[in-house]
Amino acid sequence: MSEFVLEQQDVEAKRQQKPTERIRRLVWRMCLATLILMAIGSATRVMNAGLACPDWPLCYGELVPTKQMNFQVFLEWFHRLDASLIGVSAIALVGLSWWHRQALPKWVPWASTFALFLIVLQGVLGGLTVTELLRFDIVTAHLGMALLFFTTLLIIGTALMPYQGTGTVGKLPSLGLTASVLVYLQSLLGALVGSRWALHQCFGISQLCTVMYSHIVGVVPPTVATLAVVIVSWRTPALHPALRRLANMAGGLLVVQILLGVATFRLHLQVEPLTVSHQAVGAAMLGTLVVFTVLALRDWATNRDVTPDSSFLKVIEK
Repeated sequence: MSEFVLEQQDVEAKRQQKPTERIRRLVWRMCLATLILMAIGSATRVMNAGLACPDWPLCYGELVPTKQMNFQVFLEWFHRLDASLIGVSAIALVGLSWWHRQALPKWVPWASTFALFLIVLQGVLGGLTVTELLRFDIVTAHLGMALLFFTTLLIIGTALMPYQGTGTVGKLPSLGLTASVLVYLQSLLGALVGSRWALHQCFGISQLCTVMYSHIVGVVPPTVATLAVVIVSWRTPALHPALRRLANMAGGLLVVQILLGVATFRLHLQVEPLTVSHQAVGAAMLGTLVVFTVLALRDWATNRDVTPDSSFLKVIEK
């Protein structure tokens, strides 16, 4: 009798795991697509292709502007195509989450709905960047919203990962959160520098130098916070291997990002692949820190007696 009960429980557990795995795979694919989308968006900006399609949401009034197609038009058109596919995926994520809500943690449908809300806002901002002729504040908000959407997906995907913490993280959750917020703010500063072409203007006619130097000086806080994550992770005994690997990855991306930033500055943004890589690596660094923070929070909650109603940390342990 006891064996039968155990078999039934095992079958039920496997049945509930299937929707979770399906949604987790979808979320990770969306994360990758969003990272690619941001890289393409950066390439569109540095190649002056932001208005290559003068109308929105179509391009020259067509789904595929074959007659007007050139490299710049292709960049802008493909950027919109990737964004559209992500939007459809977000709708599918919401549908799956609510359909399988009985087999999922209670927060998943609401988190997926929030992600859909963000991608809708992102689409609106994307349209405004064209209709408002690349107004710098809208362009900056466009990237900021993309990073926020990317972060939301990473939180969902990481929270659904199978993970058993060791309970030894100490202050690493707060350090990871601090580093994530600082890297996000620095990314917004970088977007402002790019959208206002501050580097070109400062070198050319000595204007907007304050904006450019704010981004340069702003490197210090996220660098210190990220290094703190790496060093404390090294010094923490019995730390989960996944957290140690993520900390090392964040440190490696930090070094690459600084080198790319220096090269971009010295070459005055004349090498487009460097500029695109600078933004892509920054987004990857932010993503790594976000994943680290969520896992560290789950680890911290391992040995804490927290009720589901009083803490998100206990909820994501389900």
